[in-house]
Amino acid sequence: MAIRVNMHQAKSNLSRLVAKALQGDEVIIMRDNTPVAKLVPILDERVPGLARGQVIVAEDFDSPLPDGLLDGFDA
Repeated sequence: MAIRVNMHQAKSNLSRLVAKALQGDEVIIMRDNTPVAKLVPILDERVPGLARGQVIVAEDFDSPLPDGLLDGFDA
């Protein structure tokens, strides 16, 4: 269910609106009857470095591409 609130209502009821977003409701914040922001939950925040040691980059990853392949990009 989409909930549309003006800026003043959003400031006054932020905790309630965050709870609604966590329950799955779409919370749209309006300014002058124009949507300007959407309140969404962060379900799985990414943590930098979790894949450290699991990603392998080939030594030639930045070598020039073959001419035949590059020709396809000019078309």
